[in-house]
Order: sequence, then C-alpha cells, then structure tokens
Amino acid sequence: MNKISAAIVEDSRLARNELKELLRNHDAIELVGEAANVDQGYDLIRAKRPQLLFLDINMPEKDGFELLEMLDEVPITIFTTAFDEYAIKSFEYNALDYLLKPINEKRFAMAVEKVMAKLEGKGNDEKNTGDTLHENSQIFIKDGEKCWLVKIADIVLFEIVGNYTRVYFQDEKPMLYKSLNQIEDKLPSESFFRANRQQIINITYIKEVIPWFNGKLKLVMNNGSEVEISRRQSYIFKDKLSF
Repeated sequence: MNKISAAIVEDSRLARNELKELLRNHDAIELVGEAANVDQGYDLIRAKRPQLLFLDINMPEKDGFELLEMLDEVPITIFTTAFDEYAIKSFEYNALDYLLKPINEKRFAMAVEKVMAKLEGKGNDEKNTGDTLHENSQIFIKDGEKCWLVKIADIVLFEIVGNYTRVYFQDEKPMLYKSLNQIEDKLPSESFFRANRQQIINITYIKEVIPWFNGKLKLVMNNGSEVEISRRQSYIFKDKLSF
C-alpha cells in the first residue's frame, strides 16, 4: 500500500510540531511539507500535490478558506483550529473532518481512519501528477456566503455567465469565478465535452439525444437542462460517442 502524502499549513510552529508528533504514530501517512501561511501553503501544495491537507483556519493576512479558493484541485482537507465557532462553517466546505486544538490523540486517530477509508474507496494510489483534473478531483466553489467542495464526477454542466461560469451539480448552481476556457483546459476529456461556446457538459449525465435543426443535436441532461450542440461540435460529438 502506498503511503498517503500529507501537508500541514499552520501559522503556529508549536501547532505544526504537535501535528508532526501525532503523525509519528501513523506510518501510513508521509509528511511531504509544512507551511506557515497561505501563500507558502499554496506553493507547497502546487509543488508536492499532497493527498491530505491539515489546514489551520485562523491565520494572519489570509485564512484557510482563502487558500482553498486559490487551488484548482483541493486535497482531502482536515481543518485544525482553536476556534470552535468555525466548526459549522468548515463543514459547509465539505471538509473531511475538524480537529479542535489542542488535538486529542484518539480524536486524531479517528480522523486518520476517515482519510484511509475515503482513499480506499477510490484507490489511495490515485494521485494527479499533472495539471489535468480526474473524476475524483475536488474543486472549491464559493458563491456569496455558501461554499462547496465538489467532486468533478458530480458536475453535470458548466455554463458561461458574463466573465464567470455557473456550475450545475445536484440541486445547486453556484457561480465559479473563473472563465469557461480556464476550466476546460483542466477537465478530463473522456467525460467532459464542449457543446458550444457557452457550455461544457458531462456526457455521463446525458438523458436523451435529439436530432435538431441544420445537423445540430440537442441534449437533455438528467437534471432537466437542455443543451444545444453547435453544428461543428455535433460532428465531433457523434464521432466521440460513435453513433
């Protein structure tokens, strides 16, 4: 079994040392780096691409939530903080767990078990070593006061709204403050398809394909959305799906 790579982003040296001491009892996890602030953490995560992130919330200049906003792909995240009022907010971000300082050894072990169970469910050797996302990658979306960590495979549709992009998943459709072109460059091409200038679809969520005008196709997605494929893209779509 491959070791789980982990990083710590925490402004307190004492707290970083505490986490490192706790990790000594868990051979399945390999610490690949630590950072004392958000900008250092961003560089560390980009360079090392850890599978697991121990993240402090309350840090100077930028907080832990802002770090998640900076990342294209978010590791499995366990928040660590001395301020329990953040607990409910952190789970809005779909963090795997939340540890209150000083961290109890037994409680830490329970969090590690959650990590291992999650990674075993998708293959803990699965790690993205390039810039392209995969089906189990998570992206962070913050729209107003609400926020999500969303698995790429759960996204039905991306759609341009002005200079930004609306993301459809489950019953949600928040705005992602990136352009559709930025997003397209990172999506797995085997499951995502550029239907037209405005929209990218996840082909696994297609409910119905309807012949349309002038050689075009119309798709009905399983969330009820209707997407018209441009004439040029319709030929590519037919070839991709071999029909």
